[in-house]
Amino acid sequence: MAGHSKWKNIQHRKGRQDAKRSKEFTRAAKEIIIAARGGGNPDYNPRLRSAIAFAKSVSLPKDRIESAIRKGTGEEAGGDIFEITYEGYGPGGIAILVEVATDNRNRTVAEVRHIFTKHGGSMGELGSVNWMFTQKGVLTFEKTRYTEDALMEIGLEYGAEDIVDEGDFWEVHSEPGNFDSLRQAYEDAGIEAESAEISMLPQNTISIDVETGRKILRLVEAMEDNDDVQQVHANFDLPDELLAEME
Repeated sequence: MAGHSKWKNIQHRKGRQDAKRSKEFTRAAKEIIIAARGGGNPDYNPRLRSAIAFAKSVSLPKDRIESAIRKGTGEEAGGDIFEITYEGYGPGGIAILVEVATDNRNRTVAEVRHIFTKHGGSMGELGSVNWMFTQKGVLTFEKTRYTEDALMEIGLEYGAEDIVDEGDFWEVHSEPGNFDSLRQAYEDAGIEAESAEISMLPQNTISIDVETGRKILRLVEAMEDNDDVQQVHANFDLPDELLAEME
């Protein structure tokens, strides 16, 4: 997913400022709510521990983190959130997974289907593209702060599978079961991740031309702007020409 990851990291570096921050806050809070259903103590709930780490990485305020935990455990109203993954295709036959967290399934499926259709894609059946992706832990580090060797030294001991060059960032991949201990090991060593999350990575990627790339980016951005969408995954590589335009 190299081209797509580079685009995501360009977004991260430039920032979409207030709108982007608000969306990240919403996403982080929803993930905490869902994770806290397995218990409100992060010491005994790895998913909650990871959700809190992600929330801190996007600077979600402490009071909102605590409120989201209470919603998840049922101590506070607002915890009726459903996790759903929609599958479909974008321009050029690109496979797309859309992970959502919603309190209204009917509203969300209608909105996701509309975005697919509006941007030249189509909704798929359950299982139509999911098999093309593998769940991995993904930690992102700025190259200006850390070397590949420094990340590798710790990563090999705590379950890192791969370190990928993504332009201005290193991405460290792991099995989901090793993700939390790996993240904690970097944290204990004073190595700060720019982002840390469980994600769906494509097993293979498709190279696309500039025009198809622009269409795909418009579709993915429209999905990510939807309040119910948590993550969007796709199996494309953006052409270098388009990446250069975005720098």
